[in-house]
Amino acid sequence: MGSQRSIALAIILSIITCGIYSIYWFIVLTNEVGEASGDSSFTGGKHFLLTLVTCGIWSFIWAYQVGQQVADAQRQRGLLVSDNSVLYLILTFFGLSIVTYALVQSDVNRLA
Repeated sequence: MGSQRSIALAIILSIITCGIYSIYWFIVLTNEVGEASGDSSFTGGKHFLLTLVTCGIWSFIWAYQVGQQVADAQRQRGLLVSDNSVLYLILTFFGLSIVTYALVQSDVNRLA
């Protein structure tokens, strides 16, 4: 499992770098969620590439799947399960992907 990441710093870096850090954050965050849930096929590179190829449509699928992966990781650790898949999907639909990243990062930080 990866180390804890400051959500505020990640958002600030995403803004300062005009979104370049958010790409890195997306890839690393997805890898960490995949590791936490034990799903080796849930990787950041694959999901980033699919998002590019589908002109962003895959980001909705990712948002839903990442919520389910986090819930699986919580279940495996015996923690209170909070499946936020629909919330992540809605936030992404309204263009608030960075909020989705922040919420997922919060969940990952709690798992670490």
